[in-house]
Formats: sequence, C-alpha cells, structure tokens
Amino acid sequence: MIGMMYLVLTAMLALNVSKDILNAFVLVDIGLAKTTANFVDKNTTAYTIFDVQYEKTPDKVRPFRDAAYQVRQMADQLAFDIQGYKVDIVKYCDGEKAKALFPMDMVVGSERKPTFGINAKDINAKDNYDKPSEIMMLKGKGLELRQKIEAYREHLISLTNDESVQNAIRESLKTDDMPDKNNQIKSWEFTFFDGVPLVAVVALMTKLQSDVRNAEADIINNLLLKIGATDTRVNKMEAIVKAESNYILRGGEYKARILLAAYDSLQKPDIRIGPWRRTESGYEMVGDGGRLLPYDARGHATYTAPATSVGNFTLSGLLQNVGPDGVVSYPFSHDYQVGESTTVISADKMNVLYVGLANPISISMGGIPNERVTARMTNGTISKQGNGWIARPNSPGNATITATGVVDGRTISQDMSYRVKMVPNPIAKVGNKSHGTIERNEFRAQLGILAEMEDFLFDLTYRVTSFTMMVSTRDGERFANSTSAQFTSEQKALMETVQRGALVVFSNIKARGDDGTKDLIDITLRIN
Repeated sequence: MIGMMYLVLTAMLALNVSKDILNAFVLVDIGLAKTTANFVDKNTTAYTIFDVQYEKTPDKVRPFRDAAYQVRQMADQLAFDIQGYKVDIVKYCDGEKAKALFPMDMVVGSERKPTFGINAKDINAKDNYDKPSEIMMLKGKGLELRQKIEAYREHLISLTNDESVQNAIRESLKTDDMPDKNNQIKSWEFTFFDGVPLVAVVALMTKLQSDVRNAEADIINNLLLKIGATDTRVNKMEAIVKAESNYILRGGEYKARILLAAYDSLQKPDIRIGPWRRTESGYEMVGDGGRLLPYDARGHATYTAPATSVGNFTLSGLLQNVGPDGVVSYPFSHDYQVGESTTVISADKMNVLYVGLANPISISMGGIPNERVTARMTNGTISKQGNGWIARPNSPGNATITATGVVDGRTISQDMSYRVKMVPNPIAKVGNKSHGTIERNEFRAQLGILAEMEDFLFDLTYRVTSFTMMVSTRDGERFANSTSAQFTSEQKALMETVQRGALVVFSNIKARGDDGTKDLIDITLRIN
C-alpha cells in the first residue's frame, strides 16, 4: 500500500507540485522505512533458523546456509550503498551539515558501518529538481545503482528453480527501460531520477531498500524450504495430549502420547514435563528444566506414570519447536483421574467439551443400571439422550460432570473434569489452498471460497457469506467484493487478467455456521 501511494504521488507531481504533495512523500518515506525494518527483523529470524538447523545436521544444511549468508552480505551492502546515494544527494542540496541528517550505523554482514540517517521532514530543498538529477544522471550514479540492483537480482534468481519466486524477484527489482509520456523509450535511471524533486528521490530510494529486503526474504524462505525448516508452518499449531484412557484403575498405568498438531516427522521438538510459567516473550519451565521425554523409533514421545493412588492429577509441560519464527514453546496441561473400579465418565468425541455444541458423553457406573444413574454439570447443562448423555457447556474454561447412582440404598458419586473451549474457526480455502502458490489455470477455474473444519471430529458446516478479493497488478492493487461464497462477475473478470507472479489476497472473510458468524483468516496466494 505504501508503494502504491508512492506511485500515485509521483503521477501527481506532473500535475501540481504543491507543498502538500511534497509533505506526503515524507509520510511515504516513513512508512517505507518501517516496512524495511520489518523485513530486516523477519530475515534475521530466518538466519537464526539456519544456525539452529546447522547445529543439528551440518552436512545437510551447510550449502544452503552458506548461500543464505552470501545473500545477506549482498543485501546488506546494497542497502548500505543506496543509503549512501541518499546521503550524498541530501548533502549536495542542503549542504554538508544538513539538518535532515543524523549519524547512525548499518550492519553489513558481520560489520557495523557508519553512515547517516535522514529525517525527510527536515529536508530544506524538498522541491529541488536539478541537483538530484545532476548526481544520478550526469555523474552516472543512477547507472551505477542500476547495475548493482541487476547483479543482486540475477544472483538471487540463480539460487532457485521456483519460477514463482524468480518472477517475484524480477518484478520487485525490475530495472527495464520504459516509455515516457511521448512513448519514447527511456532508461530506468532517467525515468526515476530525471526531473524528480529531492524528497521524492529520497522516498524512491527507501522503496528500493524495501524491495531489496523483500527479495532477500523471498529467496531466504525458499532456501529454508530446501532444508525442511519451514515444513511445520501451518495455519494453527497446538500442543496436544492423547491418552489411551482418561480413567485409570488403581494398580494400573496412565499412558499418553504428547505431540504437536500438524506434526512434522522430520523434526523432533523437545517435550519437557513439569511446571511452566508465562514470560514476556513466551513460556519457560520452572526449576530444573523438567523431564525431557525420549522419542521411539516411530518418532513418538510417550509419557507413562504409575497409578498408585486415587485422585486427580495433572500432566503439564512445554513442547519446544524450531519453526520459521525461531524456537517457540507451546504449553500443555492435561487433567486425569485415578479412581476405584466403579464409575467411568468419558466424552465420546475427545477429552474436550465445546461451547455451542451437543457434546456426547458416556457414563457407566459399575453394578448400577443406567436408569438409576443421574448426572449434573458445572458451567453448563447435561441431559439424557438415548443410551448416552449430551453436555452443553456455557463458556470456555473448565467443567465438571458428576454422575450419581444408588445401589443397595447407598448413593455413589463420581466426578470428571473437562476443559471447555470455543469451536475453532474453519479454514477458508480457494482450490483447496489457504496459502502458498496456485497454478494460474487452476485459479481461474475456481467458483468461490469454501470454509472447512480441519481435523475436527464434530460434523459442523460453515458457509462463506462475504469476502474481499485483492489482486496485485502492474497498475497497482485492485479490489472487488462478494456478498456470498461465490465469485462475482467482477471478480471473475479480475481472475482472468491475473498474471504469473501476481499476489492475490482474500480478506474480510465471514462464514456462518450453527454457532453464528465468524471472521476467518485471510487467504494469500501467489499465482504460478
């Protein structure tokens, strides 16, 4: 969006060079600088993942890590060089001690190099047309910059065979000659620097720095895919506990498997058992770091504990996984009960109750006929249905179901506690994809958006009721809305014009089900 604002403002320069337009370039420059900083932060995390993976499997990761760090060196150097061009132009226009300049360092590889930052709002000669052109055109700095961008672009393209990534890099670092208003072919440097005011030139170069970092992110993420470091990058990840039984007889054994939902068999996250606590940056184990669970030959980590006494117990800990954003800790907590061989209360679907659903429950009390068993529930209601029971919790948190039976004049009660959750949101998909790349012909053949419940045991149906489609084109971003799950004729027309490498985003997606209307996560697709 910031890049689009730059194009609009540049076009307006030809019509009216007002103070408001010049000041608008200041805001654009600030926005582009923030975007660049975000790319730098994300790329730094990606390099950290390379380092972590290299420690685990150095022979496999080394060539890709070396290639990534070469990209980092080139990206850092090019961003530093562009900053130098900006500083030279501001000094040439406002003087060596220009008010807009302030000293700063930029990281280039493993070094910190001194340069100057620029507060665009403090530039005096914002509307100076001549001097920026003199440096970039007459003194050849524009051609020099173009050659550096082209060398960087071609090196990045040589590192991948993925055409969608190659096309994205070509598009973001394009330096083609272009026709002017008279349809005369002009060089890239002439188009962007001839007759352009100083503040617009500064904003343009900040955009180039952002494009450099964006291309760096594209190729680094592609290299991460080749070592399997981004395989667990899914829409939602959660630490879960899967127990063979939630009710244990005295003298028996409690056994449970602990794993990460959307589990990647190529990675083995650390699973630590023990108390944990929340920190400002996430979660950490309390005390000595907890008990580390070993993996078996199938890649499963299994927790076992002897059931030597009756009562309620909790299995808790952290699952620590290395993902695209570094090491992330997922807390888990699972309650189980050890009792005498009398009563069993179990959820038919899973050991979780969901708000807004009819949760089937089975209750069996040894030696007591079903017709003599009653049940009550905290945080909700439970009622008899056929041979089973239906629990309807009120709100997220916890709920306890108490079964009561009478035998030989004696009243026997047994409790079972459950976690209560909201129903998870469905996943919006186009052509069975919620993100990533999609073939252009496959994309054009789609009729609308589906909302799917992934890996959810209840039979729930959601229907998309509205959404917004955005398509990136060479002329900017184009938007079209739909008030149903189907693509409108306007949207289908946009889909027919989409080019390979284009970005398509479906946002503001709403879907309706039995429990009401929900806002779904955006779909982001790159056309292949």
